[in-house]
Amino acid sequence: MNKKNFYITTPIYYVNDVPHIGHAYTTLACDVLARYKRARGYDVFFLTGTDEHGQKVEKAAQANGETPLELADRVMQRFAALWKKLNIANTDFIRTTQQRHKDGVQKIFSKIEASGDIYLGYYEDWYCTPCETFWTETNLIEGCCPDCGRPTDKLKEESYFFRMSKYQQQLIDHIEAHPEFIQPRSRRNEVLSFVREGLRDLSISRTSFSWGIPVPGNDKHIIYVWFDALNNYITALGYPEDKDGNFEKFWPASVHVIGKDILRFHTVYWPTFLMAAGLPLPEKVFAHGWWTVEGKKMSKSLQNVVEPNMLVDKYGIDPIRYFLLREVPFGLDGDFSHSSLIHRINSDLANDLGNLISRSTAMVNKYFAGILPPAYAATEFDQKFIDQFPEKLALIDQQMNGLAFNKALVSIWELVRSANKYIDDTAPWALAKDKELHQQLGGVMYNLLEAMRIIGLLVSPFMPDTGASIMEILGQDKDNLTLDGQDQWGGLTAGIAIEKAKPMFPRIVED
Repeated sequence: MNKKNFYITTPIYYVNDVPHIGHAYTTLACDVLARYKRARGYDVFFLTGTDEHGQKVEKAAQANGETPLELADRVMQRFAALWKKLNIANTDFIRTTQQRHKDGVQKIFSKIEASGDIYLGYYEDWYCTPCETFWTETNLIEGCCPDCGRPTDKLKEESYFFRMSKYQQQLIDHIEAHPEFIQPRSRRNEVLSFVREGLRDLSISRTSFSWGIPVPGNDKHIIYVWFDALNNYITALGYPEDKDGNFEKFWPASVHVIGKDILRFHTVYWPTFLMAAGLPLPEKVFAHGWWTVEGKKMSKSLQNVVEPNMLVDKYGIDPIRYFLLREVPFGLDGDFSHSSLIHRINSDLANDLGNLISRSTAMVNKYFAGILPPAYAATEFDQKFIDQFPEKLALIDQQMNGLAFNKALVSIWELVRSANKYIDDTAPWALAKDKELHQQLGGVMYNLLEAMRIIGLLVSPFMPDTGASIMEILGQDKDNLTLDGQDQWGGLTAGIAIEKAKPMFPRIVED
C-alpha cells in the first residue's frame, strides 16, 4: 500500500532577526503536526529555512563590516542550532542563498514572464525598508508605514511588474470554493475583504541594491525579496527539474503555517504567483497569533523578548514544547508569563502525568515484583474506563488535523486525569490486602499500564523525549512511537518487566 503524503512548512525566517519565542512557536507547531502525521503512517516532508536576501540584510551587513553572505551564514546557524535544541525533526532546511533555490526562482520568473504576466515599467511610491514593502500615500499613517510605524521613503525606479490584478477574480473564486484554504476563518474574511477592494499589479524587482537574485537577462534588477522567498516552498522540493520526484510527490503543500503578520503575502501574492505559473495552490494556509510577554508586546526597547534557548536551559525541552502549544488556542494571540509556565509544569506535568507514571509503576513493582500481570475480565467500571480511549483517539485525530493543538492536549489530559481517578476509584492498595482479589488487582494494574502506553504515544509528538521514556519504562521500543496499528487497546504483553519510574517532572518552586 502506498503511504499517504503530507507536506508542511514554516515560513523561512529572515536572517536580520534573532530567533525568539514567535519563531519557536511556529516551528514547534509544524514539528508536532509532522511527528503526529508520521505516527499515523504518512510520508511527511517538513520544511523550514532562512530568508537571506534583501536590502535589510545588505544594510545590516555593511553596518557590521561583513558581507551579506557572512551575515547570513552566521545568523542562520542560530536558527539551525535552536531547532536542534528544541528537538525539531525537519526533513530539509532551505536557504535562499543556495544555488538550488536561486536557479528555481529564475526559472519561475522566466516562465511567468514568457506567458506575458511580467512586464517592465516604472514604480513610484512610498517604500518601507524594514518591511520591504511599497505603500500608496493613502496607506500611510502620518507619513509612516501602517505595519511597523517607521518612516517611509519616496522612491521611483524602473521595475518589473507582475500582473496580480489579472488574478483577482480567480483568487476570490478559489477562496470561496475552498473554505479550508485560509484558516482560521477570521483570517479568511480579512483576506477576502482585502482582495475585493482590488488588486494592483505588483512591483517584483529592485535596482536600488544588489543583494539578491538577479532578474534573468537583466542583472541590474534584483528579484523582489517576497517573490524570491515564497518560491522556497517549491524550490526545496526540486522544482522545476524535480530530479528526486519530491515535487510531484508532495506538492501542493498540505499546510503552510505562518504568523498572521505575513498573511497577505501567503494568501494573495503566493497564490497568484502559482496561478500565473500554472501550478496548484497549497491546500491550507494557517495563520497563528502573536505572543505578548506579561501583557506587553515583545520589543527590544522593553528588553522583554523571550529567548527560547534560555527557557529550554531553565525548564527543559519537553515542558517548553508542552506549554507553548497548551497555553493558547492555536490561531489566537497569547501571553507568555513565567508564572503560567511554572503552573503548567507543576500542575499538568508533575501532578498529573508524572504522578500517574510514578504511582502506576511503583504499584506494579510493589505488588507484582515489576512484572506486568495479565489482563483480567473487565468489570462494567473497567470497561467504561477502557472504552473512552478509542473515542478520545478519534477526537484527538480531528483536533490535530484542524491544528487545534491545545484542544488535543486537553483531550489527552482528560485521559491522564481519568487514569489517576481510576487509581483512586479502584484503590489497588485495598485490593492487595485480599489474596482472593489478586487477579482483579492484576487486571487493574494491566489497565493502568496500558492506558499509560497509549498516553505515551499520544504525548510523543508534543514531548518526544517524554514519550520515548514512557515506552522505555514499559519495556517497549522507545524509537517506535507510531500510532498506526499501536493505538488499539491491549498492546502490552503480560510478563514484561516494568521499570519503576523516577520523577519525570520535578516540581518547580517559584523564585
